[in-house]
Amino acid sequence: MTGHNDQTPIRRLHPIHGMLLAATVPLFFCSLLSDIAYAQTYQIQWTNFASWLIAGGLVFAGLTLLWTIIDLVRADHRGHLILHIVMLLATWLVGFFNSLIHAKDAWAVMPMGLVLSVIVFLLACGATWIGFAKFGVGGKR
Repeated sequence: MTGHNDQTPIRRLHPIHGMLLAATVPLFFCSLLSDIAYAQTYQIQWTNFASWLIAGGLVFAGLTLLWTIIDLVRADHRGHLILHIVMLLATWLVGFFNSLIHAKDAWAVMPMGLVLSVIVFLLACGATWIGFAKFGVGGKR
């Protein structure tokens, strides 16, 4: 006995979907670290790093969101996908506003850029957690 209904197949997360999803976390985390470094050193290059990292995070979050929307159209059970899409959309929107804040000049980025970097990082972690938790990954579930 495996502990789950043998009639219902466990849906596996596609490896590319998993890679796109997992890539958002380190990009947004490094952006947060760059903002912290900028707040402590006032070296403008840290803001430039954060801007590029946010842009990369937005690319991966956007591609993951697109992939998940396609999965939603094809899925039989949509409940977990809707929550995942909401988290990804929130991550992308906050990340987008964060990129607009980071487009400002020098110290005008602070403190809102740092606050948004914390929020987008936490949203990315939540979206990744939900994405990996709702699919069978690796061995038996």
